[in-house]
Amino acid sequence: MAASEDSRAARDAKLDDLHERLARAVEALVSGDDWKRALEFAARFRTRSFNNTLLIWAQHEAAFEAGRVPEPVPSYVAGYKQWQLLGRQVEQGQPGYMIFAPVTGRFASPTPQDAESWRRLGKFEKPNGGEVVRSRLIGVRPAYVWDVSQTSGDPIPERPVAALLEGEAPDGLWEGLASLVEAEGFTVLRVPDGRVIGGANGLTDFGGRTVAVRLDMDPAAQAKTLAHELAHVKLHGPGNPDTTRHRGIGEVEAESVALMIGAAHGMDTSSYTIPYVSGWAGQVEGKFPVEVVQATGERVRRTAGTILDALPTVQVGAGDPPGLTRERDDIDRTPRPERIPSLAVDVHRGSRATVPGQRSL
Repeated sequence: MAASEDSRAARDAKLDDLHERLARAVEALVSGDDWKRALEFAARFRTRSFNNTLLIWAQHEAAFEAGRVPEPVPSYVAGYKQWQLLGRQVEQGQPGYMIFAPVTGRFASPTPQDAESWRRLGKFEKPNGGEVVRSRLIGVRPAYVWDVSQTSGDPIPERPVAALLEGEAPDGLWEGLASLVEAEGFTVLRVPDGRVIGGANGLTDFGGRTVAVRLDMDPAAQAKTLAHELAHVKLHGPGNPDTTRHRGIGEVEAESVALMIGAAHGMDTSSYTIPYVSGWAGQVEGKFPVEVVQATGERVRRTAGTILDALPTVQVGAGDPPGLTRERDDIDRTPRPERIPSLAVDVHRGSRATVPGQRSL
């Protein structure tokens, strides 16, 4: 009994340390440049939760400052056994980076539509006949990952790198984004200039089910604007129960998604994105800009990841070493069936809201 209590206490102490590290990492996002770095980094590690991305970033930066790794930014991260599956071994004396990993439970229900009908199954308990069984996040535990620079062994194959000409959009990006907009039931319009859409670069009209982008911009800017509007379509429709009430938060989310999509294709959107987001984040009453970024980070990562997974374009890697097929070991990769009572540890809180009928960039 005492050993179990000691083990729980040690785990809780590690989780407390993780939360403290996370808070420090979030506090660092106080300037446009730091926010840009965080989002670009998250674009490279988009299969992981935004919280875990910040934890990896902060711990790797500390390892670089301590001289344990050669570069300030990690390239690929994986667990100890996962590196072994790829023929690599964590080098002696290299500490791992602590992240949040999920603890799941099995739940059963004879009537899945009824949120009150779900019951948690015991370790070896079987469901009754006719019951539906789903997994649910019930907590978190500390887990560890290592960057490739902390390992040695077989070489890691490199993925193709997106090459971008100045002013041009990556090959297939506009077409891919447009097809995703159309898959949502919207028509993509290319208008001559901003006067047609009230001086904006782009405009999403939920009532008319159209997305308009002005043509008097470079192709790269047009593609970035279309990514911004696609984020509005996915996140801010009047029927979306998780949409935000405040336009400033909505604009931060949409432009953050656009930045991540651009970063995943080798595009630097910061000259436009930084002042744009800083301006909107500063308009959210009662919140510091960094709080707005923190609250939107997970929704941004999930939305950008969904879009990037659906695009047939050459992109930077998603943070996992090439060739690795791994078990779900991150909060964002945990299945979250709807309508089961939430028992999860809430490590990230967002807003729930509605929006007006149009969104413009």
